Amino acid sequence: MIEEWARQLPPESTQQAIAYPSLFLLVALGALVPVIPTGAIVSSAAVVAFHQTAPFALLVVFVTAACAAFVGDVALYWLGRRGVRSKNGSRWLAALRGRAAPDRLEQAQAKLRAHRVSVLVLSRLVPAGRIPVMLACLLAEMPLRRFVRGNVPACLAWAATYALIGILGGSLFARPWEGVAAAVALTVLVSTAPAAWRRVRRGRADRQHA
Repeated sequence: MIEEWARQLPPESTQQAIAYPSLFLLVALGALVPVIPTGAIVSSAAVVAFHQTAPFALLVVFVTAACAAFVGDVALYWLGRRGVRSKNGSRWLAALRGRAAPDRLEQAQAKLRAHRVSVLVLSRLVPAGRIPVMLACLLAEMPLRRFVRGNVPACLAWAATYALIGILGGSLFARPWEGVAAAVALTVLVSTAPAAWRRVRRGRADRQHA
């Protein structure tokens, strides 16, 4: 059944003409509206590219994902800066404040003071770390040019990490859909494990103080 469905798929050239713009759009939108699982999308695209015969397919996935993440981040930061400069703020700045827990924001501000722009690189690799760090940069009134300088390696590292997860999934399974399922499961595990561990530690601390 699955093999018959795979034979009915359009040729690789047609798939690529649709897939790469879709990948860019989804990752860029996911940077603006952090409810889209962009990591899983990049890993899934890398699995499909791994099984394709077209040269440089994986490289195109990596470049597309990094560029889309960069464009989305810069657009969100620019919108947030407009809110910082405005007396009444903006809905984008308010949305960023709503997504950043106070304790995570405090940690991000402390790391920003200690490490400056380099903290941006880790912010994209740590689950749920991007928004608090971006908000800390906005509240510190970091110029857009400095944010861009730190965000370039951050987006490259992020795209490389999730592309490697996809390559791992593609190399372990013969069928692309199996690799996609494995890559999605691994990205979900990577993104949820730190938050789950923090809740466990918080629960233990609460029981000790009770």
